[in-house]
Amino acid sequence: MSHITASRFCSSVLRKRSLVLTLMLGLCLSATARESTIITFDAPGAGTSAGQGTLPFSINPRGAIAGFYMDKNNVNHGFVRAPDGDITTFDAPGAGTGAFQGTMTGFIDCINQKGAMTGYLIDASNLYHGYVRAPDGNITSFDAPGAGTGAGQGTRPAGINAAKMIEGDYFDASNVSHGFVRDAHGYIINVDVPGAGTGAFQGTYPSTINTRGDIVGQYVDAGDVNHGFLRTKRGHITTFDVSSAGSGSGQGTIPNSNDPEGEITGYYVDASGVLHGFLRTPEADHDDEAPEEIDTPD
Repeated sequence: MSHITASRFCSSVLRKRSLVLTLMLGLCLSATARESTIITFDAPGAGTSAGQGTLPFSINPRGAIAGFYMDKNNVNHGFVRAPDGDITTFDAPGAGTGAFQGTMTGFIDCINQKGAMTGYLIDASNLYHGYVRAPDGNITSFDAPGAGTGAGQGTRPAGINAAKMIEGDYFDASNVSHGFVRDAHGYIINVDVPGAGTGAFQGTYPSTINTRGDIVGQYVDAGDVNHGFLRTKRGHITTFDVSSAGSGSGQGTIPNSNDPEGEITGYYVDASGVLHGFLRTPEADHDDEAPEEIDTPD
């Protein structure tokens, strides 16, 4: 074998070996990528009977999880699970200690990037009050102006964004629902969507708030039909319906969440009472500023 031939032979072998190693590495990485881990957990003090236990609702970009748990006496308590698995439980001041009273968190966006949380407490008279919990554990309670003071009435925050803006709803003295927005300084603006009904359990029900301050939710009209709405940070409200949504009582369009780009997802109930999902993309002439990174003090 000549020197040139031998050199080509060795080069060919090295290329094939490199190819084999690359393929093997790719297969190993692919197998690793397909693996996932499920970690189960229970908040300390969670009850063990049917309907009791631990209910996580939201996880932030850092991996902190917020939720609440029901104890053996059917009393609710809040918790936050740190990324390392450490669980801190808490009770908002004024929370009742009777069955189905206590401290509850908001929903899918109830903890923000810095670890601030929002939710509501049910007091000894079964009245709802809002609260915000700072990352250091300090809790501030609040009530929306106009909130009713009877059992089952009051203020129910749902979510909090990076700028510490909180959205939610409250039931007034006539059990009509109204939306609200609370800024980082505690100033609260009421939100009523045009066309919302004024009968008991009708009205405006915000669902989530994104990083830019846009709020989505549903409103229930005078015929108890659901419709979607979007409220921008500047206060502009757009209503919408999925074209195939039903128009009977309990039917219609129900948005659940929105992302920083303005996409909205949720579900609608058709004329036969069947549920379907939907995705609404943002309008080209969206009037609010583009999403931006917001850095606020802890």
